[in-house]
Amino acid sequence: MQVPSSARSSATSAAMWTTTLDDRDLVEQARSNRSAFAELYRRHVEAVHAFAYRRSGSRDVAEEATSATFEKALRSISSFEWRPTGFRPWLYRIASNEVANVYRRSAAADAPRGQLALRALAPDTDAGTANEIDTDLHGGALHRALNELPKRYRDAITLRHLTGLSADEAAIAMGCSKPALAVILHRAIGALRTKLANEASMTEASMNVNGEL
Repeated sequence: MQVPSSARSSATSAAMWTTTLDDRDLVEQARSNRSAFAELYRRHVEAVHAFAYRRSGSRDVAEEATSATFEKALRSISSFEWRPTGFRPWLYRIASNEVANVYRRSAAADAPRGQLALRALAPDTDAGTANEIDTDLHGGALHRALNELPKRYRDAITLRHLTGLSADEAAIAMGCSKPALAVILHRAIGALRTKLANEASMTEASMNVNGEL
């Protein structure tokens, strides 16, 4: 995995940094000490990379998004406000946006099938919803649909279903109440389902036209 240059430059110092500090203390130190940030990087990089891979379905996209996530986190650490859910959900939100940015900068949307991400949506959906979201859709369609959602919808889906956060934790990370999160998720999943259905219809129409040629 490619290590962000800013974190890499502090790697030696980080090796000497105490591991007895909790994340909250490290965040405070990291506002002025890059060695402390490098320790935060060491603690969270694998989880962020795994999330970015699950979010994108592409190892290349995941590595690029992970690198960009920590570069942005370093630049923004001074404005980070601690919440009960801790530091990692903030990184997940940055990573989700960076994955979308990677897709906007490239045409590499044809990732492997998105079945894992689709299954991650299943706990809050009924059988009818699961059938409406065709699990045989190519992963690229899923990722494009997620990336086209409004940021708040995208954050709600990724924080609740792709990071392992509980509903309470996701609500705190989103800065809203649990009932408000439920409403946002309901609308977000509906919007995602509509985009996927439209994609499937367009694909079917295209195949029918090609078959008639």
